[in-house]
Amino acid sequence: MHLHKYEKIWLIFGIASLVVFLSVVGISAFSHGHTPAGGMDTIDPKKVNETAPFDNPGVTQLDDDTYQVAIVAMAFSYTAPELKVPAGKEIIFKVTSTDVVHSFTIDNTKVNMMVVPGQITTKSYTFDKPGKYLILCNEYCGSGHHFMSTEIEVY
Repeated sequence: MHLHKYEKIWLIFGIASLVVFLSVVGISAFSHGHTPAGGMDTIDPKKVNETAPFDNPGVTQLDDDTYQVAIVAMAFSYTAPELKVPAGKEIIFKVTSTDVVHSFTIDNTKVNMMVVPGQITTKSYTFDKPGKYLILCNEYCGSGHHFMSTEIEVY
């Protein structure tokens, strides 16, 4: 097969551009420590209520600057008592599901996680401003999906 000189130039330019683009994306993701959201922690969905930290959901202070929020997503609700966390501190969210795939989204933040039965999804976030933030499910999980929400208060 014979290729014209300009076809060869554009073909080489296109392949080189693709290699450069993929290299930049891969190197920047690696250097910034980007990993798939949620990690690879697993849990038996039938024993969620017996497994720490989900046996006692809610807010736990880990140290002076770090808090952990454990939440279980289930049919049309999140099981967590009153959620109150301080602004300016690192909040580590640990979320799992007992039944179907849900979402854990905190409105007006960068927190947006898939909650899959059998997996523990983890996300760290620091709230800058005090206020009440809406937590909702963005994955259709059944006929009562529109009732699935709660709030977190940042003081």
